[in-house]
Amino acid sequence: MRITVIGSGYVGLVSGACLADTGNDVLCLDVDERKIAMLKRGEIPIFEPGLEGVVKRNMEAGRLRFTTDLVESVRHGLVQFVAVGTPPGEDGSADLKHVTAAARNIGRHLDHYAVIVDKSTVPVGTADKVKAAIADELEKRGSKQEFAVVSNPEFLKEGAAVQDFMKPDRIVLGSDDERATQIMRSVYLPFQRNHERMLVMDVRSAELTKYAANAMLATRISFMNELANLAERLGADIEMVRQGIGADPRIGYHFLYAGTGYGGSCFPKDVKALQRTGREHGMDLRILQAVEDVNEDQKSRLLEKVDRRFQGEVKGMRFALWGLAFKPNTDDMREAPSLVIVQGLLDRGATVTAYDPVAAREAKHLFGNAPQIGFADTPMAALDGADALLIVTEWKEFRSPDFEGIRSRLRHPVIIDGRNMYDPAMVRSFGLEYFAIGRP
Repeated sequence: MRITVIGSGYVGLVSGACLADTGNDVLCLDVDERKIAMLKRGEIPIFEPGLEGVVKRNMEAGRLRFTTDLVESVRHGLVQFVAVGTPPGEDGSADLKHVTAAARNIGRHLDHYAVIVDKSTVPVGTADKVKAAIADELEKRGSKQEFAVVSNPEFLKEGAAVQDFMKPDRIVLGSDDERATQIMRSVYLPFQRNHERMLVMDVRSAELTKYAANAMLATRISFMNELANLAERLGADIEMVRQGIGADPRIGYHFLYAGTGYGGSCFPKDVKALQRTGREHGMDLRILQAVEDVNEDQKSRLLEKVDRRFQGEVKGMRFALWGLAFKPNTDDMREAPSLVIVQGLLDRGATVTAYDPVAAREAKHLFGNAPQIGFADTPMAALDGADALLIVTEWKEFRSPDFEGIRSRLRHPVIIDGRNMYDPAMVRSFGLEYFAIGRP
């Protein structure tokens, strides 16, 4: 099948590469000439495990191509995925200018029946706007070309996106057009050979499903973080509580880990956008406001622990930071707790030496040439000359460190762990002070 993917960012590139991997003829469009030039050279502009190999083999097989030519992209695909960015506006709403621009470009150049697929995370009612924009451009041309618009939200986890696309939990499709539905079933047939995973519903329900899923996961995180803060005051251990409630099959263990708060490109943006949608329809989504408030406070919890341990006297001190990305297996630092933590330490007059296996380059871009922050090539090198260690991202390589080596390198034998990675008694047996989230 001839497929066009509009937008070669995170969602578009993963989707395009995986669709090509099942034999489709995929053309990925982006207006960023530099990005397209990189992709044509086989360079991947984002870090995502497994993606480079999928892109390379499908480029070599001729099934995956990249272009900046709008006309070529529109005339290529029977199915055209719109996977452009929807950044948050100042009022928290999703900015649809890129989605609308993509729709109008399709309308200006469409010369055959096509299924237009909203893959971007968009507010309820966006499919109607996309349909209207395409129809408006077709009318200007005097064209009566038929087309359909469907919603097919993505549920890709950064760090596991290729696996998620290839073996999805579910495929949500919002469609009121039977011809379009059958075409989309054909697109996704190779990804559900074991059993049916496609859930077909009306378009607006599909659009809301994406926001509801992310809002629910964010709610679980903030709920556990608030419980963790209470557990500290009560002398309880949030890890024991997590196991106790997670054993209930109605609750389960996923997204019940206390920490420094959520970040990334999805949860913060989508929680805000859903609240904005509620206000536009006369509703205050009070639970989501609480979720957001708790999360913003939680990003400063490690700073509070630093202040308490060192009695607010941290000026001139150096802190080692393990982890910068908002989660493991990605270089994404959008809304990352590390941004709040690093800035808070710098504002207090401290300096930072950070280590992250893949996000250091992005951090250098974000922090510029600030002399108060440096970057180490290894976790242990970050400890040299540091007064204490702060753990912000739960990278796998941090799970079994050399605790004796940590103690010998730190000026003060202090670990402040924002991800509850270790057993407190075990760490303390090495003569280290250990402060975690929600643990006595």
